[in-house]
Amino acid sequence: MEKTLVLLKPDAVERRLVGRIISIYEEKGLNITALKMLKPDQDIVEAHYQEHKDKPFFPALVTYLTRGKVCALIIEGENVVNTVRKINGATDPAEAEAGTIRGQFALSKSENLVHASDSVASAEREIKIWFPELAN
Repeated sequence: MEKTLVLLKPDAVERRLVGRIISIYEEKGLNITALKMLKPDQDIVEAHYQEHKDKPFFPALVTYLTRGKVCALIIEGENVVNTVRKINGATDPAEAEAGTIRGQFALSKSENLVHASDSVASAEREIKIWFPELAN
């Protein structure tokens, strides 16, 4: 079974959309195998988004992710990385299909509710950052 990391970002938590979003993944038949709520510190967020460190939006991204609680999930299933990314929709909600999470609920490109790993390799790296207690 393939695994992916999903983050329900602070805007999802603040807007009380956690249950609705999780139910979308479950209704698709995906398995949530780990879940926790935490307020990430700067180190976690910087490690997670290390590929964006030199981009101009990086400081705002770190501020956004550390401003409140995040719900981190490990989701498993067949072809789960691609499936979850399709469920989430395009990063910009104006371009996201209507039935996707971002198409239904996101208010802006900078605060777009959810993160999902973009590959199996990214998922492995990201799961170790957010769920170090599960590392082998």
